[in-house]
Amino acid sequence: MFIHSTTDPITLKDVHNLSSHPSVTEGTAENGFKVYFENEMNKQAFLMIKMEDKKILQGNDTDDYIAEG
Repeated sequence: MFIHSTTDPITLKDVHNLSSHPSVTEGTAENGFKVYFENEMNKQAFLMIKMEDKKILQGNDTDDYIAEG
């Protein structure tokens, strides 16, 4: 699933006229997301945020699986 977010994560305001606003795309066309920003400064602020180690959650149906978290 590809997700589009039109809420600027820095200001939490809705972004309109998407073609004229900066954005960041992560992932693939099938499994990713695109976030739009009000301006380039907010985009750069978002890119400067240090994210913790990315984890991909996948199901595991083996008999010896133990969920840790």
